[in-house]
Amino acid sequence: MALNRWWTLCVVSVGSFMLLLDVTIVNIALPDIEEALDATLTDLQWVVAAYAVALSAVLLTAGSLADRFGRRAVFSWGMAVFTLASLLCGIAQNPLMLIAARVLQGVGGAALLATSLALLAAAYPDQRDRHVALAVWGAVSGAALAVGPLAGGVLVEGAGWRWIFLVNLPVGVLALIATAARVAESRAERPGRIDWPGFLTFGTALGSLSFALLRANEEGWDSAPVLGGFVLSAVALTAFVLIERHRADPLLPGAVLRKVTTTGAAVGVLAMSSTAFALLLYLTLYLQTVLGLAPLAAGLRLLPLTLSIFVASAVAARAGTLLPARWLVSAGLALIGLGLLLMGGLDASDDWTALLAGQLVTGLGVGVVNPNVVAAAMGAVEPARVGVASGLSNTCRSLGIALGIASLGAVFADRVRDAVAETLAGTPLQGRADELGHAVASGQIGAVLPKLPPEQRGLFTDAAHTAFVDGLNSILTVAAVVAFVGALAVIPLIRGRDLTTTGPDGDPLPIAAGH
Repeated sequence: MALNRWWTLCVVSVGSFMLLLDVTIVNIALPDIEEALDATLTDLQWVVAAYAVALSAVLLTAGSLADRFGRRAVFSWGMAVFTLASLLCGIAQNPLMLIAARVLQGVGGAALLATSLALLAAAYPDQRDRHVALAVWGAVSGAALAVGPLAGGVLVEGAGWRWIFLVNLPVGVLALIATAARVAESRAERPGRIDWPGFLTFGTALGSLSFALLRANEEGWDSAPVLGGFVLSAVALTAFVLIERHRADPLLPGAVLRKVTTTGAAVGVLAMSSTAFALLLYLTLYLQTVLGLAPLAAGLRLLPLTLSIFVASAVAARAGTLLPARWLVSAGLALIGLGLLLMGGLDASDDWTALLAGQLVTGLGVGVVNPNVVAAAMGAVEPARVGVASGLSNTCRSLGIALGIASLGAVFADRVRDAVAETLAGTPLQGRADELGHAVASGQIGAVLPKLPPEQRGLFTDAAHTAFVDGLNSILTVAAVVAFVGALAVIPLIRGRDLTTTGPDGDPLPIAAGH
């Protein structure tokens, strides 16, 4: 029995490592994907955002399915879907196929994430043993975030971008075999009905909003598809709220949503993920597109951020037992905002070291927010609803990444087009400023360059790099403002009187370092 418990811990940790690694590892490969598949910047944004949107939309429903049909069964299904989707990503021949496969990956990842903690809780009924298991799981999850950029760089340079996905195949197959042979099945004693209407309306709202924000970069804010996406999102979100009010077993129980601190924790997670995590896409493109760094070199230069997160998370989890959660979360978000401002103000001639101080401060902020915002989310509800609170926190995390990428991308594209026009004013390329600005904003610098006369290529390259840096500075400022607003918003929302500090058996609730 003890051996099976350790097998469960190993399998769950491997699944969490894979799905979290795929949040960050793909960023390093984006320039290579762009060249290989002739992708636009919007395509690249979708490659990252599609995974996060699918993860957000399916996570809560996957938890309900696991309660009814068995956690091991849903975990195995998720592992199989994730592994198959990784194969499809690895053999994708165009951006659309890759994006569709990333959606499927997100669905599988949601099933893995939704069942991980429940499987560990069932395998480790003794609270002391469970604390050890959760500490191991949290450390592995934090390590996935830390090594993502570096692992991506090694794979892209050593074997090609497709192997950031194909490497999941042997790991996934072995994990499936181990799950079937060694992991015990468990399910809820009284599972509720699955909220299919809530799932459909919630997923539609997220997907159509992301579509509208990302398509606006290429088609314009007043185009029919973009306006239609915003309208559909608003209608679906309204329908979701109305449905949840009248469901006996809603996707998000009203008792959870009525807690002010639950709302505060959600705001904190959204503010963190829509800024620090969403910006990884644009920082990676800056390192490789503007500074011309190879994938491995770019991954190494992002390690200060990810290692700072990893180290600070462990320290902040302990600080959470001594200081009020509201002030820790608020301070962490303020540090994120300060770090983003320190990374801003870039010049086209700057080296990567201009980002170093900002990376360290931003990582410190994320590390302070992560464990304490989870403590607030789970401590604000009664023990029977801890799973729902955890699922809501993870949903907000993925949702923030997706919406952050889309929203910041819109600001980035507008600023890049304006900056290209400003830089090319009074030059031989002035008459083509709109066309070239759109090309830079769409990530098509490499495609346009060979079509220009040789004597104008240097002029365009300089303008493109200057515009990219201007766009990055703009979104770093916007993201910093969002983080500062979040820091102020959580102070009245995360209330100490709402928080409990014990689990179902009276012991302190454990906090995983990586989350």
